[in-house]
Amino acid sequence: MSEIGDQIIASLEEALADAKGEPTGLLHHVVMVPEAVDVKGIRGRLGMSQSQFARTFGFRLGTLQNWERGHRRPEGAARVLLTVIDRRPEVVLEAVGV
Repeated sequence: MSEIGDQIIASLEEALADAKGEPTGLLHHVVMVPEAVDVKGIRGRLGMSQSQFARTFGFRLGTLQNWERGHRRPEGAARVLLTVIDRRPEVVLEAVGV
């Protein structure tokens, strides 16, 4: 078998061992995403209107309004992005070219 084939098999065996809970030496990272995000509070701290906030960060205005009214909750990646916007808005603004 080729060297790359051997590496792939070794990696799969290591992943299987890790999944079974066997010691492998692999590092595990746990990402803590808050259950709730205060979207209106984040927007208020940035001094943006709903339209500005939605346009700047790529959210649909209607979605943002539903979050702020409590009709819907941000889920998954949106909650992560909102958390980063809250903690480090300058990084996100730089990343989106604002």
